[in-house]
Amino acid sequence: MADRVKNAVQQTQNRFLNLYELEAERRDGSTGPYFVASRAKGMENLKCLTHENRPDGVIIYAVYGEKKDKIVLIRQLRYPINDYVYEFPAGLVEPGEAMGEAGIREIFEETGLIFVPKYTEGPCSKAFYTTVGMTDESCGTIYGYCSGTPTNSHQEASEDIQIVLADRAECRRILREERVAIMCAYMLMHFIHTPEGEDPLAFLDSI
Repeated sequence: MADRVKNAVQQTQNRFLNLYELEAERRDGSTGPYFVASRAKGMENLKCLTHENRPDGVIIYAVYGEKKDKIVLIRQLRYPINDYVYEFPAGLVEPGEAMGEAGIREIFEETGLIFVPKYTEGPCSKAFYTTVGMTDESCGTIYGYCSGTPTNSHQEASEDIQIVLADRAECRRILREERVAIMCAYMLMHFIHTPEGEDPLAFLDSI
């Protein structure tokens, strides 16, 4: 397929998120502006130009407890909605860092818990795009098991995060009554429908 992005201009110089104006070729051959938010700090890393899908972030789906009957969530203040929202622990992947390493680091920083990833091959180890109408961001999900005592002592001062160890009943309530990030919501539905006594991550062995 021919390149449909003819030019790109970086409009901001921020640490975590930047705005780019693309010269985009439409289906009829005309061109027009298209604005993209990106984690790329410069044009050399913009995905529409590199055609590479490197993970910007990692999301951690962590089962907690000996019975594997709870899931690790965070309830975090998010300024774009000016409210708290339920999410999985997550964060950015540092340069040169593997997704699994990022998952271990991020969940410890946000919750104080010890995370042991369950590594898999295939689609469950890939990075996928998040909201491609407005951003080229892609994230991978790391699955695994958590232990330890939750603490917010490792969180940054800029973070307003509450740690939640939710059983199935609480997950149902959260889905009905609370604001929830979409990727978290889908996996909570999966967790709820895993039969009691079964490992919620057993599905990874068959994908």
